[in-house]
Amino acid sequence: MQKSKKSIDSLTVMTNIVLPNETNSLRNLFGGELLARMDRAASISATRHCERRVVTASVNHVSFDQPIPEGGIVVLEAKVSRAFSTSMEVYVDTWLDDPINQRKTHTNTGIYTFVAVDEFNKPVPIPHLEPESEEEVQRFHAALRRKELSLILSGRMKPTDSIELKKLFLGEE
Repeated sequence: MQKSKKSIDSLTVMTNIVLPNETNSLRNLFGGELLARMDRAASISATRHCERRVVTASVNHVSFDQPIPEGGIVVLEAKVSRAFSTSMEVYVDTWLDDPINQRKTHTNTGIYTFVAVDEFNKPVPIPHLEPESEEEVQRFHAALRRKELSLILSGRMKPTDSIELKKLFLGEE
């Protein structure tokens, strides 16, 4: 098994400007365009973590909190938030960068899951993740809750087999 890695090892930063052909009738970045950019950044981040080919398994959450206008500078920051046996969760934070007024506004968040695969597209083991900052620790623990909830909702786990969700909702240890 490979040694553990830090979130910073997978940091991927992508910067683009919003062009007219990427906007909707309100002259804001199309949501689908943003999703594609976020998926690319998350994919690179996941690849950096596991040093393998990866495939997107799911988009667990996306929030569109603020519109991103035509001409806006978009900065995406992606980092692995938790690694499981063959899959990993990647957080993507999206920022609107205004270098003229020296302001950066958080506009969107996305949480993606990727699976590392071999040349036959079979899942392969990946390194563990060691969170460092307070935010990384929070995201690390929340990732297990999201994974358990997803497994329960898909019928692949019984609610009684949950560890984190029982702690959260029932106070069980």
